[in-house]
Amino acid sequence: MQEFYNKVFMGGMSLLLVSLLLGYASVSRTYLYLPLVPAGQSGMLWRAVTRTDANKGGASEIKIHDEQFSLSYDFTVVKQAQYPYAEIALEFVDASGAPTLIDLTAYDSISFNIRCSLTNTMVFSAWTVEEGLSVSDDLGSYRAPGAFFSCTEVWSRINLDLSRLETPQWWFDLHQLDLSRQQYQLNKVPRIAIGSSFQTPTDKMVSVLINNVTLCGRDWRYLYFFAVFLVLAWGAFAAWLFKQYTRSLIASLAQKQERDRPLLAYQQLSIAPLRDREKTAILQYMASEYANPELDLDTMVAAINVTRAKINDILKSELGYTFISYLNKLRLTEAARLLAEKPEANVGEIAGSVGYKNTSYFNKLFKEEYGCTPKTYKSVCKKQ
Repeated sequence: MQEFYNKVFMGGMSLLLVSLLLGYASVSRTYLYLPLVPAGQSGMLWRAVTRTDANKGGASEIKIHDEQFSLSYDFTVVKQAQYPYAEIALEFVDASGAPTLIDLTAYDSISFNIRCSLTNTMVFSAWTVEEGLSVSDDLGSYRAPGAFFSCTEVWSRINLDLSRLETPQWWFDLHQLDLSRQQYQLNKVPRIAIGSSFQTPTDKMVSVLINNVTLCGRDWRYLYFFAVFLVLAWGAFAAWLFKQYTRSLIASLAQKQERDRPLLAYQQLSIAPLRDREKTAILQYMASEYANPELDLDTMVAAINVTRAKINDILKSELGYTFISYLNKLRLTEAARLLAEKPEANVGEIAGSVGYKNTSYFNKLFKEEYGCTPKTYKSVCKKQ
């Protein structure tokens, strides 16, 4: 059985190591990171565009200084139009530079670093297509759910949940839609934008610097794959373990039966080599009386007239056992034979037939001797 335990240890450790490595790789790949700024590290093509209230009669201005390494720009919101604003947007384009729609459903948040020369509240917007309403050349027809955040003179890391953006009320009023229609889809997004809000200081130039813009998400397919791998791999290992255990147990019991074969015929033990009368008396008496549940050393001393010390000395020198251990060996060997040859007999009956009154004690001794319970031994012998 030691070889079996070695195989189980090596196989289990190998599978555990593979599971840990695959688990680490799966969890790592579950996290999705798509950088947008700096442009040189971006996984998507985009261009920076600006938008102000100029088409609404306003005088707000915005000027871009850098769009490659960061988004650096100045803007001034002038309180002239009814709803003054200024914003910078990342407009997604295809390889030819034409505006296109991208799918952001794999991403659930966006993060970026931002600093403003004047403290103010700004708004992030993700423009989305509203089926049956949006028109490609009319930005006002696109839904623009957004989220507000604070921008100060100190660098801050902003993290926004893309699944919890709120559509502004003006959009519902413009299209005469029910305010309860808050659901939006991120599968068709033409641009994302950062702009002023109604709390942005007016008639003052604000300098903004933005970098490390990153889309973040989770791809759960890798965890599903890992879960399937765990079920299949460890299920197969458990099946292999059970099969190998059965084979190893059968082989181990067969070897033990072969070693104990001389004891199976203890009633016909050859006493020719045992010329000493005391040795002969001891072996013959134990071979014939082993099944007596009342048999003990004192009973044997009285029956064969050999001292306790002499009995133990002879058994130890001839067989390597004490009286009790040799008696248990005889009983358990016979019990093993009966379990193999009489599958109809129950464990309690066999325990009693070899001299054990207590079945639980018999089970304990048998498991210590053969490495399995009498019931398992009977099952293995039946398969064998």
